Amino acid sequence: MNETTQLPPLRERFFQRERRSVPAARQFAHESLTGWGLADSERGDDVLLCVSELATNALLHGVPPGRQFLVFLRYDGVVLRVEVHDSGPGSPRVADEADEGGRGLLLVAALSDKWGVRERELGKVVWCEFTRPARP
Repeated sequence: MNETTQLPPLRERFFQRERRSVPAARQFAHESLTGWGLADSERGDDVLLCVSELATNALLHGVPPGRQFLVFLRYDGVVLRVEVHDSGPGSPRVADEADEGGRGLLLVAALSDKWGVRERELGKVVWCEFTRPARP
């Protein structure tokens, strides 16, 4: 599928605090990548995996009951930025070698060009960037 639609360079969507929101966030990201002509790029799967990991972290650790999280995607033709905003306290923790789980942020660090956390008055934004995710 190489068909592209003209999408705005910025897309965002709120998701409920429920398990089905992770695949829904991934689908939203896939639709965005498709619209930007990047779904079949060599880094398309990396972007989708990072969206899944960040959404999962928000769902499990960052979104209080009754709240939502926001997935924000921006593509300026050079850099694709993924942000997941949540309203929970604290910063995400990168797993130690001895930890049995919690490897999501290690995957994000390995697959993206840059990543980080920005504190907000209420919650945080965990983000990652992909530079020049070349079109197929």
